[in-house]
Amino acid sequence: MNANEQETGSKGASEDPWQRFQDWLYVNTDLGFYLDLSRMNLAAGIIDTLRPQFDRAFAAMAELESGAIANPDEQRMVGHYWLRRPELAPDEELGNAIRNDIGRVKEFARSVLDGVTASPSGDPFRHVLVLGIGGSALGPQFVADALAPVNPPLSIAFLDNTDPDGFDRVLTGLGDELAATLVIVISKSGGTAETRNAMIETGAAYAALGLDLAGHAVAVTQPASKLDRLAVEQGWLGRFAMYDWIGGRTSETSVVGLLPAALQNIDIDGLLAGAGTMDQATRVAEVRNNPAALLALAWYSAGAGRGAKDMVILPYKDRLLLFSRYLQQLIMESLGKALDLDGNRVQQGLAVYGNKGSTDQHAYVQQLREGIDNFFVTFIEVLRDRSGSEVWVDDGVTAGDHLSGFFQGTRAALAENGRESLTITVDELSARSVGALIALFERAVGLYATLVNINAYHQPGVEAGKLAASAVLDLQRRICDWLAANPSPLGIADLAQRLGAEPEAVYLTLRHLAANRRDIMLDGDLKQPAGLMVRREANGD
Repeated sequence: MNANEQETGSKGASEDPWQRFQDWLYVNTDLGFYLDLSRMNLAAGIIDTLRPQFDRAFAAMAELESGAIANPDEQRMVGHYWLRRPELAPDEELGNAIRNDIGRVKEFARSVLDGVTASPSGDPFRHVLVLGIGGSALGPQFVADALAPVNPPLSIAFLDNTDPDGFDRVLTGLGDELAATLVIVISKSGGTAETRNAMIETGAAYAALGLDLAGHAVAVTQPASKLDRLAVEQGWLGRFAMYDWIGGRTSETSVVGLLPAALQNIDIDGLLAGAGTMDQATRVAEVRNNPAALLALAWYSAGAGRGAKDMVILPYKDRLLLFSRYLQQLIMESLGKALDLDGNRVQQGLAVYGNKGSTDQHAYVQQLREGIDNFFVTFIEVLRDRSGSEVWVDDGVTAGDHLSGFFQGTRAALAENGRESLTITVDELSARSVGALIALFERAVGLYATLVNINAYHQPGVEAGKLAASAVLDLQRRICDWLAANPSPLGIADLAQRLGAEPEAVYLTLRHLAANRRDIMLDGDLKQPAGLMVRREANGD
């Protein structure tokens, strides 16, 4: 088959399964990486059909990497690809800043691991507590679970929400060990509510032990942010820069991800090298020879260019359990958009969920094979089972052989029923292969976004959610102020009218307050919200 036939995708019409497998197999020996699209229902000539869109996508990616404004809402460049190849940064100063950041991460981590940078008592740090939300936590969590040694030099925990019970579980679990815990606070603006709340609660836990958070804390934030200024004022142990051209969901190869990883003795050079090598492989302006373009092609084909099918992530490796959560944010925040680049309402998106194999064979694979056909599966296979010696569970058979059998069996069972899947395979799970996987999906998201004519690098819906939450908190303050000044019982609708608010919002806020504050009482039949009376008891019950 000639090169032109390979590029046009005319081979996709082959009815011979073995030939089709070979036709749609991409292999990169430098990365120990395989991508198989043979079980996707790719139409003959699909690459030719989409060639104009892909040409635009390749050009847009090249412009992005050269420093063009890719986030017009905020007039920002998008430069996470420079993090693994600083020489590609649009100017020398920026490239040097990236190199300096990587060097500072390594130096600081080594200082902590060697006990030179220690707790105020002089004892070495034994734990790391990361405070962040979204990409500031998901990436470090995923990499920690995937790559940390069994007994890391510092154990790691995360506060990645604003759930008081979640705070209590982690902070109480650490207990007196807070004295030997290094706290990394990650927030670009320094004003992210979830991270700020986690920092306040963590500070209170330190104070309860007679300790000062500042002597245990490191800030990862934009220079001159609220958090940066606080770290300077209080004399925190360290400050590391975040940049406005790095989005949270693409920040794992920045200081955000590198610092927690280095403190666990994870090979950050390997992580960056793997991502950089995959970046280079996905700069090829030929769909057939570009694994990110092939992924984007599969997504487009499966979902008819509008996300009509969900993506189910099934990694056959325990260490990749969190990869589906990581990809949820990367893909859904990037591609879930109401408007295209021309302002047309398109309601684009691609839903992502998943757990791990073979666990899912005892969960929802039944529906995948025989239920509604509204998905395609992304299998992730790791060829090397373990680093230690094998244990034989049957004659000549290991547990890893069983895992491979379950993967192949599930793949075949889905195909028998016409259910689509693609398979990503890596030789082994290493810092280099994890870096490559991160980069692969980042590039695929960027290319796919151009195919469907949307902006992958802004998130207006997230900002809308933040504004709505602020409105709820404002309503809560107004409710509390009104009840403080007017102690007589009042109905929900009457209170809402006086506050100029919706009764439902007032009811939901009051219900929360009543469950958590003893001076807010709801009297009446809880099954009849309209008949409830709210009152404030100044002295409590």
